[in-house]
Amino acid sequence: MGATTAWRAVVVLAMTGAVAGLAALATDRFSTQSAPPPPAVEVAEGATENALRVLYPEDRRPRMSLPEGRQETIRSVLNIDYPMQFGSYVWEDRDVPAGRVWVRVDVSKQLISVFRDGHEIGSAVILYGAESKPTPSGAFTVLQKARDYHSRTYDAPMPFMLRLTDDGVAIHASNVRKGWATHGCIGVPEAFAQRLFAEMKLGDTVFIEA
Repeated sequence: MGATTAWRAVVVLAMTGAVAGLAALATDRFSTQSAPPPPAVEVAEGATENALRVLYPEDRRPRMSLPEGRQETIRSVLNIDYPMQFGSYVWEDRDVPAGRVWVRVDVSKQLISVFRDGHEIGSAVILYGAESKPTPSGAFTVLQKARDYHSRTYDAPMPFMLRLTDDGVAIHASNVRKGWATHGCIGVPEAFAQRLFAEMKLGDTVFIEA
């Protein structure tokens, strides 16, 4: 199930047109290699950075390519330049205006990113489906919210559940540990799940990429 640690060092690119996912905005946040982390932040011409995030100027905002031909404009990404462990997360939404919320899950990198009004406000290490119960890819909407949900199928708690499919795939709080997996759901640290649950509403979009 991937690596125990990762770095997420933002590399800001002077891009135009579509970009293929958040990997084009940042280096891998998780790595199986023991090599030293890359430089913390490398800011391209026109972009600005502060302690919290890297901001793109209005005329240089990249477009992220997402499942089912969707694209989203990125206004800023979180400025995280230290190793992230299983169970860790970052949530920073100070000074981010109200706006549409959407989520991108990158299964291959064990990464979830939360965006509001085009600004990344949260990122966490995730669990995903085992080989026998893989996490589906595509564009989904939040169909149901339940703060204290318990799976009858697996007799297991799923706190802060955001259901995405009719057959029960959801984002929910989990004990995010190395080697663990889910029955297809996206498991996130509980404190992160609580914040995400409060942020999202029915109908909000979740993009999942393998």
